Amino acid sequence: MVVRGSERLALDDDEIDRIFRALADATRRDIVRRTLRGEASVTQLAAAYDMSFAAVQKHVAVLEGAGLVTKHRQGRERFVRGNPDTLRRAQTLLDQYEQIWRGRVDRLDALLTDE
Repeated sequence: MVVRGSERLALDDDEIDRIFRALADATRRDIVRRTLRGEASVTQLAAAYDMSFAAVQKHVAVLEGAGLVTKHRQGRERFVRGNPDTLRRAQTLLDQYEQIWRGRVDRLDALLTDE
C-alpha cells in the first residue's frame, strides 16, 4: 500500500512490475514523455522512430497495459495521451523506498558513531 499524506494509493506487485517493465525501455520512456506534453496519434509517434508502425503500436500497448498512457479512437486514428496519475503513483512508491533507505543509513550511521 502506498501512502501520500492522508491519501492512500494502492499499487499491487503486478502493477509495480508492469509500470517499471514498461519504463525499462528507452522508446517507451520517450513515448511517455511525448504524450505527456500533448496527445499524439500512433501515426505521429511512429514517424518519430526508426521502426515499423506495428512495433510502435506494440510499445503503446505495453504502456497502455501499465496505465502509463491512454488511447482513444477519433475517426480512423488512435490517439495516445500520457497518464500523469500513474507516474505520480510510481513516484510515491520510489519516495517511500527512499525514506526507508535513508532511515536505514541514518540508523547505521548512528550505530557506527556510538562505537
